[in-house]
Amino acid sequence: MKNPKVASPSVTALIPLLVFVITFLGVGIYKDDFYALPAPIAVVVGIVVAFLMFRSSVESKIQTLLKGCGDHKILTMCLIYLLAGAFATVTKATGSVDAIVNLGLDYIAIQYIYLGVFVIAAFLSVSTGTSVGAIVTLAPIVVGFSGQGDISLAILCGALLGGSMFGDNLSVISDTTIAATQSLDCKMSDKFKENIKIALPAALITLVILTFQGLDLKSDALEEVTYVYSVVKILPYLLVILLSILGVNVFVTLFLGIISAGILGVFYGDFTLMESTRIAYEGFTNMTEIFLLSLLTGGLAALVEINGGIDYILKKIKMLIKNKTSAQFGIAALVSTVNMAIANNTVSIIISGPIAKTINDEYGLTNRKTASILDVFACIIQGVLPYGAQVLMILSFSKGQIDYLDLIQNTWYLLILFVTTIVLIGIQPLLAKKKAR
Repeated sequence: MKNPKVASPSVTALIPLLVFVITFLGVGIYKDDFYALPAPIAVVVGIVVAFLMFRSSVESKIQTLLKGCGDHKILTMCLIYLLAGAFATVTKATGSVDAIVNLGLDYIAIQYIYLGVFVIAAFLSVSTGTSVGAIVTLAPIVVGFSGQGDISLAILCGALLGGSMFGDNLSVISDTTIAATQSLDCKMSDKFKENIKIALPAALITLVILTFQGLDLKSDALEEVTYVYSVVKILPYLLVILLSILGVNVFVTLFLGIISAGILGVFYGDFTLMESTRIAYEGFTNMTEIFLLSLLTGGLAALVEINGGIDYILKKIKMLIKNKTSAQFGIAALVSTVNMAIANNTVSIIISGPIAKTINDEYGLTNRKTASILDVFACIIQGVLPYGAQVLMILSFSKGQIDYLDLIQNTWYLLILFVTTIVLIGIQPLLAKKKAR
């Protein structure tokens, strides 16, 4: 069977995609829980609408759906998700997460408690690839600190949120990083290097502010606590981070990370060799939702694209794009808008990725920069959404001691990251002209 031709741009072709977004968002608002309806089910609803709407034969629609699901970028993304899930569960079983937290807390002086929470959250989320996981791990500890002395819970929670999003944005095993790099066909190491140019200055400014805010805290505010940990158990995380920065293939990097964590776990008696295989498989199953979401979204996107939906979006976006700078702002606005609609940064990147890639190629942008922009703006919007998982979890752990405005006003990192990213995109033409002279 021949590949069907792409139809002319059509706004009606976007209806299945909108049905997916509205279904996911609507149920989330109704249930006051954006995880009440599994995202893959919402995508299936969109696919059903596409099959009912579009006029081609059933066989042709199935062929398009399967082609989208089987796209090499989608399949690569899914396999990376599986390995990342296995790495996360094996390292957790070895006690590596507890080792990171306790190591950090053991060396924090009270004057640097705000800075320390940011750094621990950042390292934990870089290592584990999840901001939500870092928040769940650290939030009870952070809330406990607030009851002692004159420590501000709002500043602590702002530091926790900022550090968690910093790490999630940069982590090589984060869902968002995997989605962004695969959508733009770039290496994780290249995206990391591009990302760090934006994220590091914002983080350093944040650390200065948090240090200044903690200078007046009294040294006797915290009780003496003995933290038990083994530095050796952090090594798998360090290995993965190092190999990723060096540009080693992501499959090799994650496989070596899993093997090293498994060896440590067996050596320390955390689990047997056979148990390690079960734990790794549990990691695979933990990624089922994002695995299916990526596959099905790829299929839905292919159906929308073949019927002119993607071309319609591109046509409208291109009306606002005049040069490389406005192209980057257009990509940022696209992923931000989608993220506001569905409150899920990974899904927003998966949806926006193909469109961003087309704009990237047409306007001569670099893959790594566009991947970085996708991830950064998805990170910023996700971190400040009042109905985002990260904010909701922190407010839930605080038990009414702070509200949304208290939290966001003290999340310095995301505010500074937004400003620095906008400025860097805006001054690129000036820097290019200066370099050309």
